[in-house]
Amino acid sequence: MMLEVKALSKRLPDGRPLLKGISFDVREGELVGIIGLSGVGKTVLLRCINRLTEPDGGEICLRCDGEEYRITGINGHKLRDIRRKFAMVYQDFNLVGRLTVLDNVLIGRLGRISTLKSMIKRFSLADKEEALEWLSRLGIENLAPRRAETLSGGEMQRVALARAMMQGCQVLLADEPVANLDPKTAEEVMGQLVEITEKNNLRTLAVMHQPELVRRYCHRVIAIKEGIVAYDGKADIDEQVLAHVYDKASGASKVA
Repeated sequence: MMLEVKALSKRLPDGRPLLKGISFDVREGELVGIIGLSGVGKTVLLRCINRLTEPDGGEICLRCDGEEYRITGINGHKLRDIRRKFAMVYQDFNLVGRLTVLDNVLIGRLGRISTLKSMIKRFSLADKEEALEWLSRLGIENLAPRRAETLSGGEMQRVALARAMMQGCQVLLADEPVANLDPKTAEEVMGQLVEITEKNNLRTLAVMHQPELVRRYCHRVIAIKEGIVAYDGKADIDEQVLAHVYDKASGASKVA
């Protein structure tokens, strides 16, 4: 059971090609890091996978629960339904600051309740219990009544992870999830991301810019250069490959 991306392409608004036939797959329980220079289309790739950005060509297919779901070529209710299987975690957390931590986590359930209930944010006791369970698993259940705007960066990202899991997702897309965190907190959050991925059989793609974290926490790494997959293999990527991905003159210090 896996996520398959086949010959995915995307052009910039001016017509220049950005992604030029990207192909790879992500298996259950696998955390795959995506690396490359700024501007190569890493974030666009994530957004194409869940159709927040429309790809110009290629196919995306999710196989899970004994079913095959084609993400490309569908619209309307079918697209809305399949998007429930995808969740995103962002660099800037995207929490609602004035709401409590618990309410922010419950927002992840909105796509799975009726339209009326979602409009008035009416959640069941079971939903609230599940949200508290996810906060507990991430070690922040004591923060449930706090307003999100009072949290530290690491706490906010854990809340964002809990919210993503409340969607009941099969695919987790993380766009530089630890870029705004201090080194110690980044390590802790990456450890939790690995644990969530493995224990829940997720297919996780994470845009990363710290090669040392990729080596320690990702199961595999995909490097994008000039619109194509320049490397797809072991996460313990060597310096020679990094020099090629980031151009020899730039070195690893300019990873983005």
